[in-house]
Amino acid sequence: MKKYYAEAIGTFAMIFCGTGAMTINEITNGSISHVGVAITWGLIVMAMIYAFGEISGAHFNPAVTIGFAFAKRFAWKEVPKYIIAQAIGAILASAILWFLFPESQFLGETAPAEGFPPYKAAVLEFLLTFFLMVVIINVSTGSKEIGTMAAIAVGAVILLEAMFAGPMTKASMNPIRSISPALFTGNFQYLWLYITAPILGAWTAVSSCKLVKDEDCCADINC
Repeated sequence: MKKYYAEAIGTFAMIFCGTGAMTINEITNGSISHVGVAITWGLIVMAMIYAFGEISGAHFNPAVTIGFAFAKRFAWKEVPKYIIAQAIGAILASAILWFLFPESQFLGETAPAEGFPPYKAAVLEFLLTFFLMVVIINVSTGSKEIGTMAAIAVGAVILLEAMFAGPMTKASMNPIRSISPALFTGNFQYLWLYITAPILGAWTAVSSCKLVKDEDCCADINC
């Protein structure tokens, strides 16, 4: 059970800090700034990988969990349990933010920028998750993101992608990160793209693994 608790706590911290920064930035008219929000996302992910990488692998993202299962580094039977733990952590974080900041209209929800077509947002989210999963699959040990390299690399790529793509799609790369605030704002219009694009991006990244690594690069389910 410890690994499920770790996933729930780590996802809670990530969503609370990341969407919390977005929420506070909203209600204070930009006091944190876009750059500050991007840095917050990168730092909280880095910190949680350090904290829980050895215990659960520090996925905190259904797309990453599914990606590891596609890569045969993670048992498919564990996928629903991990996603449930991630959902509990994420929803609890959004619930607390909703309680703390009822004046917020968005709670850090994800939606394409005004004038940016949803299909383009889907392509961008696909590519963002592809790049994220490429980094994760190459710095992880089995299904675990552990060690200094993994924490810094994954945190850095999330900071980078949030920095440049955040204004267009909010740079979700994580289905549960998009679902949890929507449960409280009631805006489900674009959830389809924030669920499907990250999962497809992670799957494509795993599939590309064999293009640059040995044939058995994605077959270590005992790790």
